[in-house]
Amino acid sequence: MTIHTEHPFLQPEGERDVVRRLRGRLGGVVTLWTSGSAEGRAGLTVSSMIVADGEPGHAVALLDPDSGLHDALTETGAAVVQLLRWEHHALADVFAGAAPAPGGMFAQAEWEDTDWGPRLTSATSWAGVRLDSTSEVGWSALVTCTIEHVVVGEEPDPLVHRRGRYLRPDR
Repeated sequence: MTIHTEHPFLQPEGERDVVRRLRGRLGGVVTLWTSGSAEGRAGLTVSSMIVADGEPGHAVALLDPDSGLHDALTETGAAVVQLLRWEHHALADVFAGAAPAPGGMFAQAEWEDTDWGPRLTSATSWAGVRLDSTSEVGWSALVTCTIEHVVVGEEPDPLVHRRGRYLRPDR
């Protein structure tokens, strides 16, 4: 048996997805986008998003076009965008499809229905958004949404994702 210092499944240097690696170095606060109601609820962990200030403000995000969230958002035209905190890191993995979810994704936490979709009750900052447009950008769906409602609460420990890991930001 030979022990190597490199990752055993890492592609050769010239074949690596350098754009994905660059995006991973940008990092960002992890959000959870949810949409739909009753049995048609869907959600997705998203860190590729920005908020554009204005009257009205807008939320712009890159979503997986094959995700249930993308389907629910385009069907209902509305979503809840909640900012996750460190306590939500396991839930972020569930909605990213990286962890098991016995009973389904929404059985892993408490939710309340809003005009925009299900809201994580433990999220202290969240927004209700309406879909304006969606277009294909690379392998993602670029969605632009009008922000209709915002609640900004305390965020002492935001969940940050960088280089494939969740991090606690230094204070």
